Amino acid sequence: MAWTYLFVAGLLEIGWAIGLKYTDGFTRLVPSILTVISMVASVLLLGLALKTLPVGTGYAVWTGIGTVGTAILGIILLGEPATAMRLTCIGLIVAGILGLKMAA
Repeated sequence: MAWTYLFVAGLLEIGWAIGLKYTDGFTRLVPSILTVISMVASVLLLGLALKTLPVGTGYAVWTGIGTVGTAILGIILLGEPATAMRLTCIGLIVAGILGLKMAA
């Protein structure tokens, strides 16, 4: 169950990271509320996952999911560049996440 909590926490991290862009500096009410809810839920689920998982593994996987997802959505939604180097680095992060999962 801890890995499920961690995965959902990572997805929520993507949500709040992308949500920050849409809050317009927390001047837009609905995106701001959704972003804050996503932040709180993400940290709460991370905390639940860390009851069982090692903190180094859990935190690294959580941030890795958030980083990869945010970078990909930045490319898709926000028109950020999808250079070969950027995609390679995203792939390396995914490899690190998988490695940590297999080592846990």
